[in-house]
Amino acid sequence: MGLREDILILGLTAGVVGSLVGGLMLGIGLGMVTQGAHAGWVLVLPSAPVAGLIGLWLARRLVRRQEIGGQG
Repeated sequence: MGLREDILILGLTAGVVGSLVGGLMLGIGLGMVTQGAHAGWVLVLPSAPVAGLIGLWLARRLVRRQEIGGQG
């Protein structure tokens, strides 16, 4: 029955960490752009994909852990 709890924790963790990292990149990047530093776009444009990649990495780690534990 551990799989259900693991999936719930995965979703919560991916959502929180992805939002924090993506939001931080977006906020700092937009702050730089509004101040005239065009290098801020380097942070703004990949902020959403980076937030999604964090969830993907966490999901792969969960699958690997389930396979090692013999639950998968």
